[in-house]
Amino acid sequence: MRFRRHGLHLLPFDPMEPTMHAYPPDGQRRLITVFTLAGAFMTQLDATIANVALPHMQASTAASSEQITWVLTSYIITTAIFTPLSGWLASRFGRKRLYVASVAAFTVASMLCGVAGNFEQLVLFRILQGIGGAALLPMSQAILLDINPPHRHGSAMATWGFGVIIGPICGPLLGGWLTAAFNWRWVFFINLPCGLIVVLGLLAFLPAFEDENAPELDLPGFLMLATAIGAFQLMLDRGQLLDWFESREIWFEALLAATAFYMFVVHTLTTERPFVNLSIFRDRNFAVGSVFGFFLGGLMYSVMALTAPMLADLMHYPAVLVGMAMAPRGVGTLIMMPIVGHLMSRSDPRVLIVVGMVVCGLSTAMMSGFSLQMDAWAVELAGFVQGVGAAFLFVPVTTVIFATIPPHLRNQGTAMNSLIRALGGSVWISAMQSLTIRNAASVQSRLVESARPDNPAMALHWPDFDFSSAQAMIGLNGEVFRQAMMVSYTDSFWLLYVISFALAPMVVLLRFRRT
Repeated sequence: MRFRRHGLHLLPFDPMEPTMHAYPPDGQRRLITVFTLAGAFMTQLDATIANVALPHMQASTAASSEQITWVLTSYIITTAIFTPLSGWLASRFGRKRLYVASVAAFTVASMLCGVAGNFEQLVLFRILQGIGGAALLPMSQAILLDINPPHRHGSAMATWGFGVIIGPICGPLLGGWLTAAFNWRWVFFINLPCGLIVVLGLLAFLPAFEDENAPELDLPGFLMLATAIGAFQLMLDRGQLLDWFESREIWFEALLAATAFYMFVVHTLTTERPFVNLSIFRDRNFAVGSVFGFFLGGLMYSVMALTAPMLADLMHYPAVLVGMAMAPRGVGTLIMMPIVGHLMSRSDPRVLIVVGMVVCGLSTAMMSGFSLQMDAWAVELAGFVQGVGAAFLFVPVTTVIFATIPPHLRNQGTAMNSLIRALGGSVWISAMQSLTIRNAASVQSRLVESARPDNPAMALHWPDFDFSSAQAMIGLNGEVFRQAMMVSYTDSFWLLYVISFALAPMVVLLRFRRT
């Protein structure tokens, strides 16, 4: 067996491992980590930073309220479509070339988004931005795994997880401030200095990774998978707007996604060199961990997707205050990520996962007690607790997923894991938003039945209410709607609490092997 030197220790050398012949020195490793995470942070930040600026973009580009949502949809769908291709591209052209080119393309596309003169240009440049950023998240994970020895993978994934989680949390806060202080174009211009520094840093410090065995691209397989992902994402994004399967468009997108996915599975099982190497799913940790990622990513992002409109629509928080009320979630993650990374080398990660599930469950239980009379402190405390739980979940799950997967499958493994986690977030966000809206309609109908003159509760709370006044009835209808939406939000949080505890027993399916 051949060996490579690491400090004073000799480590076995795996000829299939796509890494350098030696791990980089500590100083260089830290710089690589900083520049790599900065690239991943940019693409995660841009998934949410434009949300609060949509009304300003709509006014500037003369787009309708339905059209302007394509600024978000185009980016999300394009990123999802091209994420699985990043594994093959890294194997074919080298991970360093791919990562540097992706950061550069993402930065240029961001500049083009900022100078877009009309709605069509803005959507086109957002598509280019999604293509450029698709590889950054999975390849940043692969790079951090490869530049760190196995006993440091827990700490490496803690650092990577912080960059992944903190981006979507900072997005609304930073986007609101930039829009208020300057204008909406600065939510894209902010990427320019960061992107330039990242490209220069990566060129200077990131070593060239040896190419793996890269077969010819299975173009039919990629096109089938891309069609399935694109149609599915489009269905999820537009489903609630078009009343789901009451719309012919949603039926078409659902049938297209199902047909394309079926053809992709058949093609993958019958072709000699498929686009997706199914052997990665034969690894039990990767398969179970990916299921965990599908649910956990959705649980985290769906809570954020519910909390932001609740604060903005029901409690009339401005965009900046919404971001500030949700910021403690990132603080909890920031505090606990290094601690959990340290515990990874001393504890069974399955125990940490259970702790994370319990803490996240408790946070959603706290959210189920929200009311229209609460102050921001209740939201901040619940968010902080969830941030702590997220750290206990994200680090062990991402570490365990790649603990047993062969190194030569790492590029494709990180790409597929990122895709599954992103799809989980989309599915859960769409599902929870749809359930919340439909439940609110049901609750509102029950509340309306009680809003009548002979109800003693009405006489007690509004003794002078005039049922013959149109203005008073409009005000009553608005208040009934607010109350119904609040009840529906708390019901949704309670459902997430139940799901959190229901998922905990899945940890027994994970294998633990201390390195």
